[in-house]
Amino acid sequence: MKRPERKPLDRGKLTTERENPRSREIDRASASDIVRIINAEDALVAPAVARERVRIAKAVDVIADRLRGGGRLFYVGAGTSGRLGVLDASECPPTFGTRPSQVQGVIAGGRRALVRAVEGAEDHAEDGARALAKKRISARDVVVGIAACGLTPYVHGALDQARAVGATTIFVTCSPQAVGHIRADIIINPVVGPEVVTGSTRMKAGTATKLVLNTLTTGAMIRMGKTYGNLMVDLRATNEKLRDRSERIVCQETGVNRRRARALLDQADGLGKVALVMALRGVNAAAARSLLEEAGGMVRKAIGAGVKAPKAGGANRQR
Repeated sequence: MKRPERKPLDRGKLTTERENPRSREIDRASASDIVRIINAEDALVAPAVARERVRIAKAVDVIADRLRGGGRLFYVGAGTSGRLGVLDASECPPTFGTRPSQVQGVIAGGRRALVRAVEGAEDHAEDGARALAKKRISARDVVVGIAACGLTPYVHGALDQARAVGATTIFVTCSPQAVGHIRADIIINPVVGPEVVTGSTRMKAGTATKLVLNTLTTGAMIRMGKTYGNLMVDLRATNEKLRDRSERIVCQETGVNRRRARALLDQADGLGKVALVMALRGVNAAAARSLLEEAGGMVRKAIGAGVKAPKAGGANRQR
């Protein structure tokens, strides 16, 4: 569907492009005062994100629902916004045990743009549409457009493509003036005010975006049973740090010693939630997997009333 013509916005009037009166003389400030000014501006970010919590929560539920149904989550952005999307996507597999294809970041200019600015890559809507078409997105998927200014053509082109196939669309922007020009199912608009360095949206806008993306994926993964309480039980123990964490979680929640925790994790192919259910229900790995499947991946439901008391000296807690 062709986008209706709208009167172009004057970029100079965007909040993200305005001059910040509190930092107008920052080039004359001492290092101590520069740090104080930046820190004071950064303190405005979390409250701005908090004001969007209703829309963020709605997005969390939508993302969790689509992922449960076999859909995927795509972040699309350019520059800092694109890099933040790729970063958040890349951290989901080690943290939550997702498949690499389940959460993906798409950045204008491709992989090269992750480490070096690709000038002009964001200016072509057709490139954004083409990038998503290559991903073969469908109505089961969710596409999150990220643009601090809210106007990036590449991002809008990608969302046009997403809407054309019936995918759910979400847009994250720090510019309130752009909201009326955005067509998306959910618009998340943390307004952090003008930047310390005029137009440098890698600063407050970037921080706000990072907080929003963290909450979207973390919230959705919690809703999908990727944690037990606040413990990371669906991670892939791919290095010594993560193996140690998995063992400590199993020890803490079941009361077994390290040796037993290691054995349980080996039998569970390194999956913490399977090892927990094995220990707490007294079953083998296959039975634990079946219990988890019946419980929709939720450890709390899988252990149910069959939880065994931990061994003496264990650190099992009521959750």
